[in-house]
Amino acid sequence: MKGTVGELGEFGLIRELTSRLTMTPAVRIGPGDDAAVVTAPDRRVVASTDILLEGRHFRRDWSTAYDVGRKAAAQNLADIAAMGAVPTAILLGLVVPAELPAAWPAELMDGLRDECQVAGAAVVGGDVVRGDTVMVSITALGDLRNHEPVTRAGAQPGDVVAVTGWLGWSAAGYAVLSRGFRSPRAFVEAHRRPEPPYHAGPAAAGLGATAMTDVSDGLIADLGHIAEASKVRIDVASGKVDIPSQMNDIGQAVGVDPLQWVLTGGEDHAIVATFPSDVKLPARWKVIGEVLHPSALPRVTVDGAPWTHKGGWDHFGETGSGGIEG
Repeated sequence: MKGTVGELGEFGLIRELTSRLTMTPAVRIGPGDDAAVVTAPDRRVVASTDILLEGRHFRRDWSTAYDVGRKAAAQNLADIAAMGAVPTAILLGLVVPAELPAAWPAELMDGLRDECQVAGAAVVGGDVVRGDTVMVSITALGDLRNHEPVTRAGAQPGDVVAVTGWLGWSAAGYAVLSRGFRSPRAFVEAHRRPEPPYHAGPAAAGLGATAMTDVSDGLIADLGHIAEASKVRIDVASGKVDIPSQMNDIGQAVGVDPLQWVLTGGEDHAIVATFPSDVKLPARWKVIGEVLHPSALPRVTVDGAPWTHKGGWDHFGETGSGGIEG
């Protein structure tokens, strides 16, 4: 596309964005009316929302608009899956400067659409307004399909802690990008476009998961949410978490213990859940710890001891493992 957003105009931009979309059978009325209509066979709707702000969550010199679209959809759809629900739809709120090239929001929409297709969902509407910087707000919807939601509050002492998906890849990719490099490409792409295991969330619910969340703020931080809500302690066995050889190589190159990325790096959107110890887990799940009775120790420990290194993301804290894109 040629020209800028301002030259295209609000309604021209909306027409261009909606023309790029595809719908799913769950969508009864898509973009173009006052509101969308999405079926909710379960009669309960799972909903989540997130905001990505340029300079805080993404940089246009690091990520293409398509990358940002994939990432924005992924982090919201992962929240739906982490409740044990099946993603159905997302809504987009987009703030853009008038001088922004019109191709940028068009490519963003392509990324949103394609990530939704991976999860079986669709972009069903939204809003576009003018602002001083780029901001992407996503609201995601999902269907429980007659199952009970899996919250953070159900973990019981004696449960095992298991994870599926990548851990630490996005943080390692951020470390590479922040030093001006673009390889190893697999880790850079993991930072630009996370790949949540969407189908694992509903599957875990079917297996009897007692608590579940996606790893967005870092494994220790997100397990801390489960431990606090469930009023338990969780211990992670560091020897059971996977650290790929290439991640070790990156760690040596930048002077960081890669275990820190695995335990505190966010934005991979892996799914971590607790299960009764007698549940037979599929091979995609890896047991990395156990749920214990609360004690004087912190809610989450590593090899039975407090984790003393910094890490885990807090938008209003002073530090975070995710850097600008935490």
